[in-house]
Amino acid sequence: MPNVYLLLGGNLGDRILYLQQARESIQEQVGPITHSSKVYETAAWGKTDQPNFLNQVLEVQTELMPEEVLKRINQIEQELGRVRHEHWGARVIDIDILFYDSLVQQTQRLTIPHPQLHLRRFTLLPLAELAPELVHPVLGKSIHQLLQECRDELEVWEFAG
Repeated sequence: MPNVYLLLGGNLGDRILYLQQARESIQEQVGPITHSSKVYETAAWGKTDQPNFLNQVLEVQTELMPEEVLKRINQIEQELGRVRHEHWGARVIDIDILFYDSLVQQTQRLTIPHPQLHLRRFTLLPLAELAPELVHPVLGKSIHQLLQECRDELEVWEFAG
């Protein structure tokens, strides 16, 4: 079965509860979670006048094709109360596909690998915890290497909860 890496994040409401509910829904609707990173906290990226985010990366085995994974995670976001008001705005939950095995795909709705992942410390740090030697199929560099080269200066720390 293909492995898909998902990034969970949110900065509104009971952030830990939303991550937990998202994990449970992913387990039920996408596939078994084989590994999960620690939960990390960071200041908002892109639009900075909002609460801190909690983020976590999951490795999930799935029988679903990428478009179906996207459909299901968007449905999970809606079920948990996500409302899309503005780009990079505050949200209760966000679920992004980072990788789907070593697939490279670009359609109108879905780009795999995630086009911004190598620019974001809050994505690379938990991903490196799970898969430091995973090679980005477009950039040809390991996650560890991408983290070392990342110029994002936003601080990311382990959530103390």
